[in-house]
Amino acid sequence: MLSIARQLAPFDIPLIGVNQGRLGFLTDIALSDMEPALSAMLDGEYVEETRTLLDTKLMRGNGQCERSLALNDVVVNRGALGGMIDCAVTIDEHFVYAMRADGLIVATPTGSTAYSLSAGGPIVVPSVDAIVVAAICPHTLAVRPLVVPSNAAVTVEPIPPSTEDVLVSFDGQVGTTMGAGERLVVKRAAQPVLLVRLGPEGFFARMRKKLQWGDLSDRERK
Repeated sequence: MLSIARQLAPFDIPLIGVNQGRLGFLTDIALSDMEPALSAMLDGEYVEETRTLLDTKLMRGNGQCERSLALNDVVVNRGALGGMIDCAVTIDEHFVYAMRADGLIVATPTGSTAYSLSAGGPIVVPSVDAIVVAAICPHTLAVRPLVVPSNAAVTVEPIPPSTEDVLVSFDGQVGTTMGAGERLVVKRAAQPVLLVRLGPEGFFARMRKKLQWGDLSDRERK
């Protein structure tokens, strides 16, 4: 779903998610229910949702610019070797902090329930026009997740000596490396992703169903 969303977003093609895996937070139609669900959609029983897409520019030291898209998140970390990384983070050209952590996540509201959530980031309702900036295991209590306007430009630049083996990944599916003197700029893409869902089930119902959000059933007495 993430891969095809990145590919088709520029063409304004609506996407219908069929779950062939486990959680299926974006793909909420079970494979066994696919035919009746599609039939109901053709009869007009569906709702449309627009989702923010991230547009990234990796500014290379030689002046070249590499662009990529992400529906969930963009992650900067130390790559295969692990360990902490030092990064300078700026938002709209305003210096925010020099961070030492296992990595940094820049996420959409859609991605706020993915890797960012596991890293202690906030849950953001998909209709909220915002971007999440969350450090992964920061080596200080002073670095907390941020929610910034979606029209903000988030820039990440590795700080020496943590400029080797720096990996940038997009939706956890594709990635590249960056080095000294290079910087990553993340913005909201001009074209959103259009999702089509069956029935009236909303975001909070999916949270309860998929993530057991607010589930206190284990505390109930018989």
